[in-house]
Amino acid sequence: MADSGDSKGATSESAAAESDAMDCPSLEGSDDSDWEECDDDVDQSDGIVLCLFCKDELLSAEEVFQHCRTEHQFDVQKFVVKNNLDMYGYIKFINYIRSKNTSPTDLSDSSPDTEAPWNSDQYLKPVLQDDPLLFYDVEEWTAQCPVAMETEDSDVTLPAQQYRALLDRLRQAEARSEVTEGQLHDALKDIDRLRQTAKTFILSDQARDHHALHPSHGAVAQLREDEDEAYFSSYSHFSIHLDMLQDKVRTESYRDFIMTNQHLFKDKVVLDVGCGTGILSMFAAKAGASQVIAVDQSEIIYKAMDIVRENQLDDVIKLIKGRVEDIQLPVEKVDVIISEWMGYFLLFESMLDTVLYARDRWLGPGGAVYPDRCTLSLVAICNAKMHSNRVAFWDDVYSFKMTCMRSEVTREGSVEEIDPKTVMSEPSLIKMVDCCLVSVAELDFTADFSLKATRDGTCTGIGGYFDIMFEKNCSNKVYFSTAPNCKQTHWKQTLFLLEKPVELKQGDLLSGKISVKKNKKDPRALVVRIEITNTGQVLDFQLQ
Repeated sequence: MADSGDSKGATSESAAAESDAMDCPSLEGSDDSDWEECDDDVDQSDGIVLCLFCKDELLSAEEVFQHCRTEHQFDVQKFVVKNNLDMYGYIKFINYIRSKNTSPTDLSDSSPDTEAPWNSDQYLKPVLQDDPLLFYDVEEWTAQCPVAMETEDSDVTLPAQQYRALLDRLRQAEARSEVTEGQLHDALKDIDRLRQTAKTFILSDQARDHHALHPSHGAVAQLREDEDEAYFSSYSHFSIHLDMLQDKVRTESYRDFIMTNQHLFKDKVVLDVGCGTGILSMFAAKAGASQVIAVDQSEIIYKAMDIVRENQLDDVIKLIKGRVEDIQLPVEKVDVIISEWMGYFLLFESMLDTVLYARDRWLGPGGAVYPDRCTLSLVAICNAKMHSNRVAFWDDVYSFKMTCMRSEVTREGSVEEIDPKTVMSEPSLIKMVDCCLVSVAELDFTADFSLKATRDGTCTGIGGYFDIMFEKNCSNKVYFSTAPNCKQTHWKQTLFLLEKPVELKQGDLLSGKISVKKNKKDPRALVVRIEITNTGQVLDFQLQ
């Protein structure tokens, strides 16, 4: 059976070959005239071609296109190239005309700004069976054909390829124009904000006459902008804002306070002092504030503008670049002041001075500052290994004595994470700050402390930390701590190493006095003096 099938297949193939041989001449002994004659037969196979706009029948596609130009004043070739039609677009175009009986006038009047009516896959289906126009090589045709471009005075003829390139460039230019238009719109809004800031500076002289700076506002308020430039420049770098935003204890505490006490913000005017990226301002806006005024002198304010706009809160949040002490707000009074002003050892950087200045100048009756209460505490630290590495190390450095360096080490307070296992005493509260009532002068203070030992050990240093409270008028009070035994924050703790360690038994008291003051040369830095009653040690530290 298999052999019989193979025989039949061979016979069929032979018959087909003989038929082909009859249609076209053999390669042997043939000349070019034979092949030309064969090609002519193929060309004539197109048959009759129906005009696109009337019932005239022509012999080829070329004759149809010529007929359309002369009889209907419609240049198919020019139209196809002008509309940048590829092979599929051309097929849809031909079938659309045949199915809709469209007139040349209708096509000429079609707007380039609207989608072409033939741009639908339904027009891929031929209207006429074996329509010769559908087999025309339009891509080769458009590549070789020049295109006439109409200008105000006359037509300009370009090669089709150059014309399409110009169209592509035009489309790209239009896309860039749309992007640039959006950027220009944003830039104009920023310029308007800066114009308002400039207006504020002009008006601030008048405001200063009304609220002139004087010593009670503190040394920070007296600084000139150029003297304070280094401080604000440090907040222009993204890394410090990344650290603060990724500090969940800090950021989520503020968020929880604002979002769970929305009655404090609903329809209120809120001032955000030192807004940074604007995170607190956006929380306040989400909590229902009618207006949030966010102020920052560092360059991060420009990013905050973008962030606020990106979150579509620019109708509520107004951002102002400048020092709080130098600007004029667009309102006379605010209802709430929020700020994340805390520095290392609570008071480092003295930003609380600025918050208090804003409070005294703009906070209306019944208003509040948040956080509203803070405390600063000390604990005794027992870490012999650290003390040996940093202080006792200088007693024998490669057989040389460098004991004079011991006092240098103990002059610098260090910011670091204190291992809770090294804490050897109960805490001692040295300062409580009510942000709604405290004065700038009260931020320089002296306090007694008494650290009760919770175990036997050698006290090698004193650690400092602070606690923050959101309490006033809150239905949901929020607290967080930077103590060694709590979840760590970017503030860490502050460590003051003793030059001479103190031996303590459980229940013993390490007593003394601590004074915290602004550095006269740099009011954003702190000078801390610790006097140890047990040993008579007096240690002066710098936090800078």
